[in-house]
Amino acid sequence: MQVAIEALKKLRPTRTAEPRCTATLAACVAIAVAALGVATPVVASDYPTTARVDYVRGCMAANGQSRLVMEKCACSIDAIASLMPYAQYEQVETIMRMREGRGELALLFRTEAGLEAQVQEFKRVQVEADLRCF
Repeated sequence: MQVAIEALKKLRPTRTAEPRCTATLAACVAIAVAALGVATPVVASDYPTTARVDYVRGCMAANGQSRLVMEKCACSIDAIASLMPYAQYEQVETIMRMREGRGELALLFRTEAGLEAQVQEFKRVQVEADLRCF
């Protein structure tokens, strides 16, 4: 990083430089920084805020309504997000909601082996998250 800063200082455009030169310089610096391994931070997960809030609210309903419980529940969904992609979480959440219903469709969601495997994987991830946070 220091090398890129020094290179930028040496290549600082003069006041008479054309805007095109400044843009080229900026692109060169960006490439140099990337080549040195300094990258922009990557978002840790793609979980939307509403999904996180829904999880925390459900967790708090089951474990208590204190600030400490809220922090532990927030930690838990962060841990889940680090262990499971959102698309998979969304599928499992849908399966679990569909199991709560009545009728043949709900029965299908409760008895299908492939769906059960996904739910068991989520429960494993949830236990790991609870061990980290609670």
